[in-house]
Amino acid sequence: MPTSILFKECLIPDKTSKLVLYAPEIAAKSRPGHFVMLRVHERGERIPLTIADADPEKGTIVIVYLVMGKSTALLEDMAAGEEISDVCGPLGHPTHIERGGTVVCVGGGTGIAAMHHIAKGHARAGNRVVGVIGARSKDLLLFEKELASFTNELLISTDDGSYGRRGLVTELLREKLEQDKTVFEVVAVGPVHMMAAVAGLTRPFGVKTTVSLNPVMVDGIGMCGACRVSVGGKTKFACVDGPEFDGHQVDFDELKRRLAAYLEQEKCSFELYEKARL
Repeated sequence: MPTSILFKECLIPDKTSKLVLYAPEIAAKSRPGHFVMLRVHERGERIPLTIADADPEKGTIVIVYLVMGKSTALLEDMAAGEEISDVCGPLGHPTHIERGGTVVCVGGGTGIAAMHHIAKGHARAGNRVVGVIGARSKDLLLFEKELASFTNELLISTDDGSYGRRGLVTELLREKLEQDKTVFEVVAVGPVHMMAAVAGLTRPFGVKTTVSLNPVMVDGIGMCGACRVSVGGKTKFACVDGPEFDGHQVDFDELKRRLAAYLEQEKCSFELYEKARL
């Protein structure tokens, strides 16, 4: 059914925006790690977006998206007060959260928004939460204030050194793991190369590592098989078996290849849409 946009905020001009949607049934059941399948209009494609936050009392959910193709460009053209054709969810398995001590939540790019919901879940469970977030530069950093409001420690890096530590999030993570032996889990959400690097780093430390995968997805309910990934040598569907998996078991090279399968078609579709707008 149609879902109203209550609020829209530009987080990074022409790149990333946040929407607050009125979706009381989804908000009531939403848990950290869940996602929705969204379709802008009846002839549009279905795209998966992780729920960045939810307020059951207000009946709202928050989604954050990066404008990188036609569907997200269509979403970006919408404004508060308009209605999205349909939003289905919450989908996937929620994050497994248990009280165990210190958990480090690593986020990069728009993955920081999805990580935010997971980190908040761990904080509510009574865990000590260390947030580690990174971006290419300060102006591309997301959700710093939101994370600072409940994390016990927030570490920041930028590639160009314009804010926080110059370098990668993995450098901050390595230091934390070397210094703090109470860390019982690392959660990583972001670009595939970042999640792969995090999993590679944590393996010798023997720390449980959870990653949230973002493969190509069509229906979100396990019928199409488009979102298949290899985990521990077995085929899994990210939509119904995930989207979170053991990072030490994921075949990231295969995931990268599958994500690149339709790049040319996606680019063509986006360019045609951009020309039509002129």
